[in-house]
Amino acid sequence: MGKTYEGGVPLVEVVRSGFVEGVHRGSVVVLDAGGAPVAGAGDVTSPIFPRSASKPMQAIGMLRAGLPLTDPADVALVSASHAGEEFHLARVEALLARAGLDGSALHCPPDLPVGEAAREAVLRAGGGPTRVQMNCSGKHSGMLLTCVAAGWPLDGYWRPEHPLQQRLTATIEEFTGEEAAAVGVDGCGAPVLAVSLTGLAGAYLRLVSAEPGSVERTVSDAMRAYPELVGGTGAEDTRLMRGVPGALAKVGAEGVIAAAVPGVGAVALKIDDGAGRARMPVLVSALRRLGVDAPVLAEYAELPLLGGGLPVGVVRAAW
Repeated sequence: MGKTYEGGVPLVEVVRSGFVEGVHRGSVVVLDAGGAPVAGAGDVTSPIFPRSASKPMQAIGMLRAGLPLTDPADVALVSASHAGEEFHLARVEALLARAGLDGSALHCPPDLPVGEAAREAVLRAGGGPTRVQMNCSGKHSGMLLTCVAAGWPLDGYWRPEHPLQQRLTATIEEFTGEEAAAVGVDGCGAPVLAVSLTGLAGAYLRLVSAEPGSVERTVSDAMRAYPELVGGTGAEDTRLMRGVPGALAKVGAEGVIAAAVPGVGAVALKIDDGAGRARMPVLVSALRRLGVDAPVLAEYAELPLLGGGLPVGVVRAAW
């Protein structure tokens, strides 16, 4: 693409006691069911790192390369940024065991669970960071199992030049319709590719509109059938998929989220300062422009701002 992300526009207001004390800038694109842009703000054509919002496409690439999963719950976990709850960890360990591996084979760094309740439970029990608890351990387990199935070396499976990562790069470029503008290192140590928000939204639209039985539909159906495995109890993308019929959603670090509803359209957005609290109000505003409505959207339209432990304001979309 040869472009640099130019930054977004004010999308979210932080209102305290009736006074706007701050804003979050960002970019958002809204596509209709045919993939045409119907609304947007900021820079939606220059590359950004989608971070974990790329995971559904990576899961497609793994399945195409021979990842031997037949249980949709396992497919959902490979596409996940899980909260580190017990049911997540047990399934990750079971996946690794199929190939005679354990957590030591994972390249993702040791971490505590990202889910607050799960993290506190580990600390209360005297535990500490482990690789299995890291929120990308499902994806990394899938990568290892794919390498075993394809006969590729496990050593360096996370490096961009590895045959696995070459396949996953090609898959992301296929579904976004863009050549990656840059290759970076994600927080988990695996590659992350720079594509535009428009390309990301288009990819999600393709996932939910694919023919039944296709690999892409297998991934999107698995995520929507097991949303708790994709995120966790109370996670934003989990609740969105539970609350909006047919919705596919996945968050990414640094203020990214992408979502699509079959027959309706797709949204992708990035908050420039990476603030997670700003994601959902913008997403709600975007989905409502597509005519999507559900009780869960009302819960995220205005997030409470506290003062002295009591609600004194809101974080709300300004777009």
